[in-house]
Amino acid sequence: MAPYERFQAWQLSYKLVLKVYAATDAFPKHELYGLTSQARRAAFSVVLNIAEGSAKRGDREFRRFLDIAIGSVTELQVALRLARDRGYLPVHDWEALERLRNHAGALTWLLYKAVSKQQRPGL
Repeated sequence: MAPYERFQAWQLSYKLVLKVYAATDAFPKHELYGLTSQARRAAFSVVLNIAEGSAKRGDREFRRFLDIAIGSVTELQVALRLARDRGYLPVHDWEALERLRNHAGALTWLLYKAVSKQQRPGL
């Protein structure tokens, strides 16, 4: 197991990436390089930044990467809302993704706070 995999924030965010990829498979082809790509990149950015930040030498750098991950969680919120409002994402699918996104974001925020206290728990 890679060190970053012990963080619950990473584990849940990874599940979120898989769900976002599955949901965006059904988006219209004309959105492939627009909304589809942006939603996928935002979700993927969360797990990538948690992983990369955890490999850095200091907690200050780790926090910087977690801050970027938190921003990506918010970016994904807007992309999913737009997909719902454009009719690309059924409301029940949006609700499920939004619950998962909220939970992943909360865990990432808790990890940020824990690292700010110079601890690296298995969050």
